Amino acid sequence: MSSRRSWWGWGFEDRKLDAAALAPLVRDVLGFPLPETIEEPVELGSIVLPAPRIAAPPGAPWSVDPRDRIEHAYGRSFPDTVRAFRGRIDHPPDAVAFARSEDDIEAVLEWAAGEDVAVIPFGGGTSVVGGVEPRVPSDRLGVVSLDLSHLDQVVEVDAVSRAARVQGGVAGPALEAQLAQHGLTMRFFPQSFELSTVGGWIATRAGGHFATVWTHIDDLVESVRAITPSGAWESRRLPGSGAGPSPDRMLLGSEGILGVITEAWVRVRVQPKPTFRASRAVRFKDFMIAGEAVRELAQSGLNPANCRLVDVLEAQQTGAGDGSFALLVLGFESTDSDVDGLLARGLQIAKAHGGEWDEPSGDGPGAVGAWREAFIAMPYLRDALLQLGVLSDTFETAITWERWPAFHAAVTGAVREALGEPCRVTCRLTHVYPDGPAPYFTVLAPARRGDELAQWEEMKRAASDAILAAGGTITHHHAVGRDHREWYDAQRPDLFAAALRAAKAAVDPAGVLNPGVLVDA
Repeated sequence: MSSRRSWWGWGFEDRKLDAAALAPLVRDVLGFPLPETIEEPVELGSIVLPAPRIAAPPGAPWSVDPRDRIEHAYGRSFPDTVRAFRGRIDHPPDAVAFARSEDDIEAVLEWAAGEDVAVIPFGGGTSVVGGVEPRVPSDRLGVVSLDLSHLDQVVEVDAVSRAARVQGGVAGPALEAQLAQHGLTMRFFPQSFELSTVGGWIATRAGGHFATVWTHIDDLVESVRAITPSGAWESRRLPGSGAGPSPDRMLLGSEGILGVITEAWVRVRVQPKPTFRASRAVRFKDFMIAGEAVRELAQSGLNPANCRLVDVLEAQQTGAGDGSFALLVLGFESTDSDVDGLLARGLQIAKAHGGEWDEPSGDGPGAVGAWREAFIAMPYLRDALLQLGVLSDTFETAITWERWPAFHAAVTGAVREALGEPCRVTCRLTHVYPDGPAPYFTVLAPARRGDELAQWEEMKRAASDAILAAGGTITHHHAVGRDHREWYDAQRPDLFAAALRAAKAAVDPAGVLNPGVLVDA
């Protein structure tokens, strides 16, 4: 029997963390005051939704079930979770359409254009930037969430070229299980892997687990097929092409405004896990000095599979450190040849910058294992911390190396000023490039119970303003959605915005697809 998704927070109901067991972490590690009571989510049955404003077409695979509407009313950002936790469903879809074929999608889009109804493509529902919330302009007569979870198959495999044609609604675990039957794997592991889908990865230009080389979904896409209100959009499958602007690149990051991604050819690899692996947890007294080691590693051509630098506070919070050192998780892997020499050279670079490490003892998971386990549990942890009165959120960006130290100081300073004390603003470098890192910030503070949304808005605005002012990007891999729209408008060139609006008008003349995201209707 499969687990049931949580209707108000991250993941599956049977994997929720015990908030009471986390109280010592809040009190002793974070140093935050504990609330008198542990808050529980409202009862699902107590939530009253407005009646649907539209009638579904006869025979359509649609649902107006309250739980379906609630589960498709939000993504999984902190404000999404707070509102659902309290039973506040601000913008429920009028109905949920469960597409089982491209014909279903075409029928929904044609009907919506005729009825002036908005359509929100919905994959795994893991957006943390308001990308799937049915928050649309008031002139729409209704809104439908278009669920793609039934389009979940690996359709075709090309073992010679090592590629697979997969449907857009297949989630990470199901994708890997089906590819494994052919001795293949995609090995793309975002933190949302257990829930997010291939179509969602492409629509948001998602980032995977690996720190270098194939870090973005962009690197793994051969071609994309999408259904638009004006017809099908499909590119020719090729390993590369210089034939004008890429049709795939336009769909990558389009966030559901140009079409509904139904299929993609993606690059895959031989299934066996890398036979050759080597990693170490390297300690540094200073986070910024450790950053210099990471820069040299990124520019060395060694291309480590894992090169994640975690600051002192985050190492402590995750049990990977004692609060006295920053931690570099450095790892290499290969299916072809030994990587011990690569690790040895990487450790030489780290040592030249003051890095220290212990040789593996075989006892327990060690610092690398402790951090990895905490990384997987982090989204579940946020929900439990909410019950304990803690605001917990993340944001990420990218910046060039020469601006990195000043950037870090500006962003962390702005967030601390917005939240006041006590608060914790931690940082890790998740992906690294020869020309710069992708910093990922975690924010923890005692929540103003009942006023968390305003508190979050103050923090988010301070962080986003500081990121753009210091030269960073509003998002490295979380996408734009509705939450980042104001800063995305400021970041992109005006002429590009005009071109994007023209493209949307060509494929979606009635503006039904995800209105308000990336461009105005």
